[in-house]
Amino acid sequence: MTTPLTTKLPRNVWILSACQAFGMSAGSMMILVGGLLAAKIAPSPKLATLPLAMIIVGTASSTIWVAMLLRRFGRKRGSHVGFAFSLLAAGLGYLAAAQSSFSLLVASGISMGIAVAFWQQFRFAALESISDPALYGPALSVMMGGGLIAAFLGPEIGARGDQIFPHLPHYGGSFLLLGGLILIAVIIFQFYHEIPIKVDATAAPGRPLLEIIRSPKFFIPSLCAAIGFGVMSFVMTATPLTMYEVCGFELSDTKKVIQSHIVAMFLPSLISAALMKRFGVGHVMAVGAALYAAVVIIGLGGQQLMHFWGSLILLGIGWNFLFMGGTALLPQSYQSNERFKAQAANDFFVFGSQAVASLSSGWFVFTFGWSGLMFACLPFLISALGLSIWQARRESKISSLAG
Repeated sequence: MTTPLTTKLPRNVWILSACQAFGMSAGSMMILVGGLLAAKIAPSPKLATLPLAMIIVGTASSTIWVAMLLRRFGRKRGSHVGFAFSLLAAGLGYLAAAQSSFSLLVASGISMGIAVAFWQQFRFAALESISDPALYGPALSVMMGGGLIAAFLGPEIGARGDQIFPHLPHYGGSFLLLGGLILIAVIIFQFYHEIPIKVDATAAPGRPLLEIIRSPKFFIPSLCAAIGFGVMSFVMTATPLTMYEVCGFELSDTKKVIQSHIVAMFLPSLISAALMKRFGVGHVMAVGAALYAAVVIIGLGGQQLMHFWGSLILLGIGWNFLFMGGTALLPQSYQSNERFKAQAANDFFVFGSQAVASLSSGWFVFTFGWSGLMFACLPFLISALGLSIWQARRESKISSLAG
């Protein structure tokens, strides 16, 4: 991952990337174990995705107050609250496994979602640690590249928890290992040095939030990221249930598909920054939307292992291009004294869409089947493609005026 540009990145970026990698490992572990445990203890099969959906609900409902807390106490002090919620989630998950309590598993999901809201702010903290905007792309590549660790680490601790701790309740060892990962992240985070942001005291007060949201500089990247996250969560949440519970695939096959998907989400980060610089952010996001269309085509082709594998890999790559593009563009939409409310609004839209997708995914796949789930994605893919093309044309216009 080291390039001439990444070697210029400050230490904060690497520290935050490592912490986020462990945080994302927690999320990928919950996707695998949370879904399978819920399928066994949920009062109804249609509620099996509820604990996973509550992770996203917890994130979406926390974005605004988390941003305000970080503004009040600073990113470093405030982020410790997020780590506390993640440890609470691991503890509640263990109790849910030990007592076969669906309500405790739902509570674990909510707690993890709140923790994720704090971790998602790490990407903004990384950008604030950089003085040269030309390094935003490489910094995001490093931050997103940490997901490659999560792709393997999270599902592995989920699958091997029972082997390492055979005397604990089923899946209890997975949550115990999860708590250990979080403690490691807490230790690493102590080396993060918060960068004070200088705000011109003589400058005019920040614009109203509605004015910021109405600007194409804000709503194009924010909506593209929201659609990317929503569609990705809609399909990914339903995949383990469809493969394991409906189609009868082995847990090992389900695990490998999820791992491949998460690798596909973050591996393109090694080149996506270069692609955005070479072809423009709008064009890269448009490719991401086109890849989502390919997900639907392959998904409608059948329900064999190759179909799930192909769909989930393309889903990961498409998500990377849409989310990376949206995140790279977002700082252009706000001034320094507007950053917290603009970032909070963006994450509310992004994770709000993901929450709706996760909540509806289980019901949708058990009601309309895998094919119905695929067809439901189409309107959003068309919207993302249209917004991406609009952004590409804006970039071309700006480029021609500058030339």
